[in-house]
Amino acid sequence: MDMIWPILLVGFVAGIAGGMFGIGGGAIMVPALVLLLGMSQKLSTGTSIIAQIFPIGILAAIVYYRAGNVNIRQGILLAIGLIIGNLLGALFANQVFVSDQLMKKLYGLFLLAVGARYLLWDYVASRL
Repeated sequence: MDMIWPILLVGFVAGIAGGMFGIGGGAIMVPALVLLLGMSQKLSTGTSIIAQIFPIGILAAIVYYRAGNVNIRQGILLAIGLIIGNLLGALFANQVFVSDQLMKKLYGLFLLAVGARYLLWDYVASRL
């Protein structure tokens, strides 16, 4: 019962970030559940995925659609890729040889790569 408000807050912040940046919330929820609430990497990943099963983005999608910022065909293609990718990622992550520590390292590398791309790409591209 004492985890209700912290988890709601993590979901709220992830929802704001998802609505602003289209990151799906997982990039916020997983680190917050691990680093702030002490969940294991695998448990936080599974919990984040379960939270996203419900169509959490429907209201934000309506806002973006009304503003003319939605490509439905590409969104459907993304959804197909997400379904297949989520299945394959979940199958890999839940193998016995994939430890919690390995998952943390892989996730950290992923976030570093994305962050470096966002921070440095314009600079690097302008020099080429």
